[in-house]
Amino acid sequence: MSTTTLELPSGQLAGAHPESHTVDRPWRPRVNPWIVAMTVTLATFMEVLDTSIANVALPHIAGGLGATQDEATWVLTAYLVANAIILPAGAYMTTFIGRKKFYMICVALFGISSALCGLAPSLPLLVFFRVLQGIGGGGLAPSEQAILADTFPPAKRGQAFAMYGLAVVVAPAIGPTLGGYITDNFDWRWIFFLNVPICLISLFLTSRIVEDPPWVKTQVAQAQKGGIKLDTLGFGLLGLTFGSLEFVLDKGQEDDWFSSKIITFFIVTMIVAFITMIWWELKQLRDGHRPIVNLTLFKRRNFSISFLLMFVLGFSLYGTTILIPQFVQTLLGYTAELAGMVLSPAGFMMMAMMPVVGFLSSKVDPRKLIAYGFSMLTLALIMMHTMDLNISYGRLVFLRVFQSSGLAFLFIPINMIAYIGVKQSENNDVSGLTNLARNIGGSCGTAFVATLLTRRAAAHETNMTRNLTPGNPAFVDQVRSLKTTFGGGHGGGNPFVGSGSHKAQAWIYQQMHHHAGMLSYLDIIQYLAVFCACMLPLLFFIPRPPKHVEVSAGH
Repeated sequence: MSTTTLELPSGQLAGAHPESHTVDRPWRPRVNPWIVAMTVTLATFMEVLDTSIANVALPHIAGGLGATQDEATWVLTAYLVANAIILPAGAYMTTFIGRKKFYMICVALFGISSALCGLAPSLPLLVFFRVLQGIGGGGLAPSEQAILADTFPPAKRGQAFAMYGLAVVVAPAIGPTLGGYITDNFDWRWIFFLNVPICLISLFLTSRIVEDPPWVKTQVAQAQKGGIKLDTLGFGLLGLTFGSLEFVLDKGQEDDWFSSKIITFFIVTMIVAFITMIWWELKQLRDGHRPIVNLTLFKRRNFSISFLLMFVLGFSLYGTTILIPQFVQTLLGYTAELAGMVLSPAGFMMMAMMPVVGFLSSKVDPRKLIAYGFSMLTLALIMMHTMDLNISYGRLVFLRVFQSSGLAFLFIPINMIAYIGVKQSENNDVSGLTNLARNIGGSCGTAFVATLLTRRAAAHETNMTRNLTPGNPAFVDQVRSLKTTFGGGHGGGNPFVGSGSHKAQAWIYQQMHHHAGMLSYLDIIQYLAVFCACMLPLLFFIPRPPKHVEVSAGH
């Protein structure tokens, strides 16, 4: 398909590439764009679902394969590590084989590895198959996002991202509930078998409907002629950096961070590999080669800030998705299924809000939508800070739904701003990096919650224990009162003597433990609220998005 160029006045597009004021006439697919959107969203939904659906099945997996609970967590870690490595590299791989072929390879690998996970006879084999599944899944989301950016004109791109947002935001919310239902009523292996028919349908539809735009075909032709060489060192450094980071985030709290030599080793490895990767990729740019990570995108303020905002979105979404089920199960005594039901209504709220936000994104400045989203998210966290051990199920559902109403206003406009001023050939790079920001943010949020829950609970418990002494009249009166309740005598006036004394003190310590845990949850919610509120001033640094420009990909 031939292309022509449109000359635009200098400075018309805020955040546009400073070296060029020409753009390609937008390419359009042969079939209806919404059919393309539904096709590519199918497999991505399954991939994002797999990041959370296996969480509740870990005890069953450990029991079924004769492993410990700690060993079974490698089922999650292996997937996240492989996923993080392939995310930023996906755009680079499409340069050599094309976007459609790369997407179909990822779908096929995801489906085959899912079947192998369900058939795995031992934990080491299951972990290996999960690595393959993570590699396949890691290429799906950024490829889909790039396909949507090329398929839809800017005026409708927000509505297209709304469909993609449903997959990315709703899947983690319903994953634990669906995983718990399948595990309780069938077998944990069906969590993986479920992916196979979806992948087969996705492969069939993709082969018939999706097509590569002209500039992708041009890149592939150039690479096949030897114009672009595979950056093996860059890929190795990338894998070492993000693989080490994911390992540290997943295992850090379990191994007590720097107290563990293994964690310290991987932290040092990650830092050295990251610095070396930055140096090498910049050298590749200076030498005129195609880098595996397009660092030039960070020269644009809108992309750099969007990258940070997407990180915080992932941090808040995954952090609270872990926080709330743990809170209701450990302190309120909810079952796993009931804990999942606390999150499910929020998923339906986001499903309802995404199309609305998609419509508004074409009418309203996306910066205002982001400001509203983070304001609502901050307000929701402030309201969650009023929770106590007597909170009702209805109140919990309301708070989570209220929080999700803010989250729905973030994903679409952040993605739209990330594409401003980006060349068509860089759409895959933007997709890979923004998805990496969300995934790493989610991993950091999960590690943050796990670490602070343990540390803050211990700190609060230590402070409370100082008051549980015979010299504290309130403590003495409480023991004396409870001692009678538990069937103990007066002990000659000494409340710490007699048959009911130990029961009374044990009950008080148990209550103290619960209250310390409650305070630790409130501490984390407070930190998250401050974190989200700090994102609002950044919006003033994002250039005003262009108006009435009907060209592709924010050119």
